[in-house]
Amino acid sequence: MTTQMKKLLNQQKRLEAKIERQDFKLRQNKYYENQRARKARTRRLIQKGALLEKYFQAENLSVEQTEELLKMFADYVNAKKPDKLKKRSA
Repeated sequence: MTTQMKKLLNQQKRLEAKIERQDFKLRQNKYYENQRARKARTRRLIQKGALLEKYFQAENLSVEQTEELLKMFADYVNAKKPDKLKKRSA
């Protein structure tokens, strides 16, 4: 092989290694981003559950009983919900 060919092969190996490192960083960033989103969602769900227990005094209710309670009031609450609290379409 010529020296130019060897240089090109070395350059190709370096570039492939660089691409591999960048790909790993990208996958790692996506993983950490998903972790942060999952933790934020978990925190939000815990906070909302705590508020539900506080205002509906639902500490002694099972999950099924809590769902039944919420179903009873869902239509009324959603109908009376102010516009600023309604889900906005994208």
